[in-house]
Formats: sequence, C-alpha cells, structure tokens
Amino acid sequence: MPIRLIALDIDGTLLDGQSQLPDINRRAILDAAARGIEIALVTGRRYDFAMPIARQIPCPLTMIVNNGAMVKSSDGTTRLVHRLPLDVARRVIEATPQFREMASICFDRPRENQLIFERIDWDDPLRSGYFKRNREFIAEVSPILDCLTEDPIQVMFTGAVSPARELEATLIRLPFAQEYSLALTLYEDRDFGLVDVISPGCSKGATLAEWVRRRGWSREDVMAIGDNLNDREMLEYAGVPIVMANSVPELKALGWRETLTNDEGGVAAAIEAYAR
Repeated sequence: MPIRLIALDIDGTLLDGQSQLPDINRRAILDAAARGIEIALVTGRRYDFAMPIARQIPCPLTMIVNNGAMVKSSDGTTRLVHRLPLDVARRVIEATPQFREMASICFDRPRENQLIFERIDWDDPLRSGYFKRNREFIAEVSPILDCLTEDPIQVMFTGAVSPARELEATLIRLPFAQEYSLALTLYEDRDFGLVDVISPGCSKGATLAEWVRRRGWSREDVMAIGDNLNDREMLEYAGVPIVMANSVPELKALGWRETLTNDEGGVAAAIEAYAR
C-alpha cells in the first residue's frame, strides 16, 4: 500500500545537529509532496517556534504541535485543539514547588503572552537561547498561578536531564495523574530535558491517529520518523515506523527500521527507501 502521509519529528530528526534543515531533506520532502503525499511536522514545539522551520519547506504542511495538543495548517488555520483543564494545570503547579524554576504555562494566543514563566533568567546556560529566540511570545507572571485565567495548552518544564527525570517520576505518582498525559524529551548530549503536561490521552501518536481518521485513512497509510522518547506513540501508531540512527536507546531497542543520523540526511534516506 502506498504511503499517503509522512509524519516527521523536527529536532534530532528533520534538523541536523546544528538545528539546521539539510537541503537533502528539504528536497526529499518537496518531492514526496509533489507525488501527493501529505507532510506532517509532528513536534513538541509550539506552532510559532516550529514555523521558522516550516517556512523553509515551500509546500502545504500539517503542523501537529505541542506534542499533539494542537493541529494547525502551515497557514495558521487551527484544525484541532486539546486543552489542559485550568484546574489540572493549577494542581500540577501546586504539587511541584521544588520544580517551579523549570515551569512555564503555554496558552493558545495570537502572539504575546503565549508562554508564561514565573521568572526568566536571560543568562540561564541551558535556556537563554530559547528565551531570546522567543522573546516576543513569553512573559513573566509572579506567582505563576495568577496567569491561569483560561485553559492552557500545556504546562511545560524545562531544565537539566536529571531533574527532568525526577519530575516525570513525581508527576507519575501524583494522585490525580490520570487527569493528564506526560511527554518526556531528553537530549543527553546537551544535558537538556523537557516534561510536557498535556490533556489526558493526548500524545503525538494519539493526535496523529485522530488526524489520519479524519482524512479517511488508516495507520497503514502512514510513515513516521522520530528520534526521542516523545515520538514513541507516533512510531507505534504508524504502519511504517522509522527511527533515526541518533535515536535514544529506548527507541532503538524496539526493533523498528533504522535510517541514517540527522547529520547524514536520515529523513531523506528514509523517504527514498520507504515512501516510493
């Protein structure tokens, strides 16, 4: 059965080790789109943080962002939203005071005040680059709970790998853990981790499945490529799951097809091999 949709993670997959889009990947995507294959960028990034990458690919794109909490087209049209209930977001923040410096709350807003932190350290060695690239979208509110005036898209924690793992374990054990889902992303080489708290049942894979059903297709029509822990559900859903050679060991151990690294044009190689 021919592939109808290619689902691509961005960081560590589509982009190389310098966070650049290789020309070989761009050309392969454009060729696939010209053959009628839908291209979906499926990422933990917010829409506005993913769009600088999408704009480098001059074809229609489906944007599954915030680890599945939102689906937009690359022209900005919202197709699907799964918000986190305000009360759940509040209880998550209240239950994790030791991780408050890592916490932020993301809202579905046109531009300003999309991402709220209690305090922004513009010189933070791990996050200063992210803060500066997203300056127009972020703001400080202290205490952070005061910003919860509407249902957010997610609660996001960012920081070093060790506290990110500790936080995930803490969130799994909370008595109301069934009221939200977690997405963990780790970059061991940079000692950077993200823990996203999103709507219950939400994930890259669940939203991809929902989108594919809306298109009238099945999982056998889908090829997915990823490299990190938050890609697992997406890869489990896809009829053709492919992991990058630079993937985390937990994904490699599952025995799926493996392509080249992100510095070797692994996305292009996978499209050439499996989406013809």
